[in-house]
Amino acid sequence: MTQTLHACDHPTPEALYPFDARGVAKRFRHAAIFGALESLMPGETMRFCNDHDPLPLLAQMQQRYGEQVAIAYVQREPGAIVIDFKVLGS
Repeated sequence: MTQTLHACDHPTPEALYPFDARGVAKRFRHAAIFGALESLMPGETMRFCNDHDPLPLLAQMQQRYGEQVAIAYVQREPGAIVIDFKVLGS
């Protein structure tokens, strides 16, 4: 069995706020993610890490924030999903 390397397991020199959803209970994840995202100032980025592609979450974010949050995949492999959410402002 090979282990997939996960970009969140390695520190980066960039000034990003990591959010590792792998350690958050499923029933609390979306609320925790929205709370963390809403605490960011315009121009700040949250690096979201998960073990699966959170397509329903991304749809909710699009509805909730529209173009106020930029979404960019950093890593998109089975078992290793990393997405940067950058707050653009209102």
